[in-house]
Amino acid sequence: PSPPEFKKEKKARKKVLARKLTQEQIRPGTPEPVEGREHVYVQTELYLEEISDRVIEVDEECQTDEFLDRPPTPLFIPAKSGKDVATQIEEGELFDFDIEVKPILEVLIGKTVEQALLEVMEEEELSQLWSHQRAFAELRNAEFAELQRLEEQDRRIREEKERRRLEHLEKLRKQKETAEKVAARAFAQRYLADLIPSVFCNLYDSGFFYDPIERDIETEFLPWLMSEVEETLQKKLLGRMLLDSLIRMVVEKRLDEFSHPPPPDETEAPAEEPSATDAAPEVTGEADPADQPVAEQDETDQPVAEE
Repeated sequence: PSPPEFKKEKKARKKVLARKLTQEQIRPGTPEPVEGREHVYVQTELYLEEISDRVIEVDEECQTDEFLDRPPTPLFIPAKSGKDVATQIEEGELFDFDIEVKPILEVLIGKTVEQALLEVMEEEELSQLWSHQRAFAELRNAEFAELQRLEEQDRRIREEKERRRLEHLEKLRKQKETAEKVAARAFAQRYLADLIPSVFCNLYDSGFFYDPIERDIETEFLPWLMSEVEETLQKKLLGRMLLDSLIRMVVEKRLDEFSHPPPPDETEAPAEEPSATDAAPEVTGEADPADQPVAEQDETDQPVAEE
């Protein structure tokens, strides 16, 4: 073949070999032997294998010298052995056509007639078989239709029976569920009869139920009142502290004036100084009681502020 055809054949052989290899790889292996036995490798492949590799063949020609034609080989005639013997047979001794052909004709005619009768009987039998087959087919179709009708009726009956059974089960389930709900409601009422008052009492004691007016007074009015009282007390305390500081300043100033001696040119000043000294103790006397209430107020105001 030409090189392209040879390449195509080679590719086809490679594809066939690759397909065989993939089939052998995909083919499941032999399972493991049971305990006490072992597998034996047996030759199962064909002994004669086709060699797929084909050697490239090329036609070549060469010119040879002419030779003389070889003479034909003479026929081999074996040598005669024994003597030639002849026998004279007269006409009609071995074969008479009229006599010999009669049984043959009888047989042929008989076989022909018999074959014709068999064919006629076969055709009659086939026609009868076809008529029986048509009758059987009609009967079978009628029976099949009746069978389908009976199966459909049986199916409807089974579906109706299954539906009735499911309805009955659903009814029983609803009855049971209703009975359980009634029993649960009665049990819950009986159980909650004493539970609800105790729960409300505990909630009331815990403070979940309260008077809105009282809660508003506790949460809104009392804090505002305490803040206002504290602010008022702070103002009073600030005023007393300012008053104490003023009194202290006046007393210190008077003490400073009386501690220095008077100038010599003033003669009437000593007569007036006793009145000033007399007034000074009065001021100090007035200041001391004022200081004590302020201190006491400070001591009394501290708890109020802390509260």
